[in-house]
Amino acid sequence: MSLMTLLAVERIKLFSTRSPYWCSALALVLGVGLTAIIAASTDNGQLSLGATQFGSSQLALSVVLVMAALAVTTEYRFSTIRATFLAVPNRTSALVAKTVVVAFIAALLGEIIAFGSVGIAKVLSPASDLAITTSDEWRHVAGVGLLYGIGAIIAIAVGILVRQTAGAVAILLVWNMLLEGLIGIIPKAGVKIQAWLPFMNANHFLQLGGGDPAESPGAGVDFKFSQWGSLAYFAAIAVAMLVVALIVAKRRDA
Repeated sequence: MSLMTLLAVERIKLFSTRSPYWCSALALVLGVGLTAIIAASTDNGQLSLGATQFGSSQLALSVVLVMAALAVTTEYRFSTIRATFLAVPNRTSALVAKTVVVAFIAALLGEIIAFGSVGIAKVLSPASDLAITTSDEWRHVAGVGLLYGIGAIIAIAVGILVRQTAGAVAILLVWNMLLEGLIGIIPKAGVKIQAWLPFMNANHFLQLGGGDPAESPGAGVDFKFSQWGSLAYFAAIAVAMLVVALIVAKRRDA
């Protein structure tokens, strides 16, 4: 089976269930909706570009991670993964195709949320300076799609390794929304550990240079990489996790 055929099959399988539609809708509501609330409650002319991306951060990203994990765990839950592996004996090819499709959809959703947030903010606060002109501003907004796409790869890896929907969802939600932030309260060592955590580095990549560092995730953390370096580090962790997941999937029973 060719790569294009595998991609087409995985796209059809993904959208044959309801979870991608519900998760996409919820992510849009959380992402764009939270920005609309912020814009409506901020004095006209006082809204910053950084504030428009508040809704595109942890909550919306967490929903996208859940959507990506469900793309895998649902197949294990209903045993349709066995039919997939019978049709495509090369499990690596099948799972890589699924990863490509889900990561692309996640990245596209991230871009819609990011630019949609800026758009709704401009409507609700027309006097605010929300122009996207510098490379720093483009990275801050367009980079959301990269973060979502790479995050989806991590979620798929977790889904392959855990296989249980509840377990995979719990791990992703706790990891993204609680664990990495709570590590910072560890005396002395907390911020040092945070400098190496994947989602902290992802948020560092999105940080707007002109914004207030104290208001950004990972405030006070001495990151080891530049902002683009942090994205590369985040991507490297995602790829490493996927490789481990593919090896495990190849060696165990479906």
